[in-house]
Amino acid sequence: MAFQKFQIGKSFFDQKWVGFDNFRMLFQDDQFLNALKNTLAMSLLGLIAGFTVPIVFAILLNEVKNSFVKRFVQTVSYLPHFVSWVVVAGIVTKMLSTENGLINQMLMNLHLISEPIPFMAKDNLFWYIVTSADIWKETGWNAIIYLAAIAGIGPELYEAARVDGAGRLKQIWHITLPGIRSTIIILLIMSIGHLISIGFEKQFLLGNSLVREKSEVLDLYALNYGLGMGRYSFGTAINVFNSVVSLVLLFVANGIFKKVTKESIM
Repeated sequence: MAFQKFQIGKSFFDQKWVGFDNFRMLFQDDQFLNALKNTLAMSLLGLIAGFTVPIVFAILLNEVKNSFVKRFVQTVSYLPHFVSWVVVAGIVTKMLSTENGLINQMLMNLHLISEPIPFMAKDNLFWYIVTSADIWKETGWNAIIYLAAIAGIGPELYEAARVDGAGRLKQIWHITLPGIRSTIIILLIMSIGHLISIGFEKQFLLGNSLVREKSEVLDLYALNYGLGMGRYSFGTAINVFNSVVSLVLLFVANGIFKKVTKESIM
């Protein structure tokens, strides 16, 4: 379909073939380039923050010795994962509202601002709002696999380290992190492979007309300018571009890590 001018009702072989015309239109469209920039920016922010925060959270949670507190915190932390983005977007919007929004109220009570800040209307803050909401929603869930990897580290290693006089920080640095190194690398390679495929739910639900220049990502662009306008071949070309770039990123990341760390997923 990406290489055709697809029309509903015609069979596959009756469609008009247009070669790379859809891709040429794609790369000549300034709106596509803007959507690509937004996608890469939010993907990189999500990769940096969304990948490191669960690791830190899992390590800190592993250091909690009270089993009840540990289970309680873990349960509470991964519950947001099961909440739909519709609900999360409503919570975030309400918290950042200029009318009795929790964040604005706190800042005003601390005398850091004199009047409410319209967070949801500032396009320069949109990327960070989306990233923060995603971290809150997914940190607990993403930390589960790291907690499982940490649980597989032999306790005798920690006992030997304590005998040698190693404190908690040294145990984390020399035992915990090397023990989950393979898990971290594999998940990082997979995350890099999905760098450009971030969906559109967060941006669609948290965005508005005031921040449209910063909120439109590739999937949302495909929805609006492909399916929304009946340009099915054009929308398919966008998704083909996503898939090819994701595949290239996956192989490049895997090759680099295989050469540097001897770890790979293939």
